Amino acid sequence: MAKNRILVVEDNPDNRTLIMDILLSMDFEVIEAVDGEEGIRKAEDEQPDLILMDLSLPHLDGWTATRQIKANPALESIPIIALTAHAMVGDREKALAAGCDDYLSKPIDLRELVVKIRKYLQ
Repeated sequence: MAKNRILVVEDNPDNRTLIMDILLSMDFEVIEAVDGEEGIRKAEDEQPDLILMDLSLPHLDGWTATRQIKANPALESIPIIALTAHAMVGDREKALAAGCDDYLSKPIDLRELVVKIRKYLQ
């Protein structure tokens, strides 16, 4: 059986490494991108099963990248979970309005991350 493929779009190297280590330990195939533009390209090229999207990214933010991914008919069904330090009132709604399927605030609760990933990859 093929491994589920997860695209991690995260500009902070420490956060990216932590998330990738967790996903690799769960036997997922991990694809990485460091900004929104690369995230869109990797989503198009790799067609992952799930995307973990930081919202505060250089060059092209996660909200814009999510809107562009969801506007592409070939990619619109890929679930996107927002990972963000934006945890103020209304930020969750803003992420969902941009097209994210779910939302996790940083620092990331690893148990909650695993639950959300499993929810979308059943």
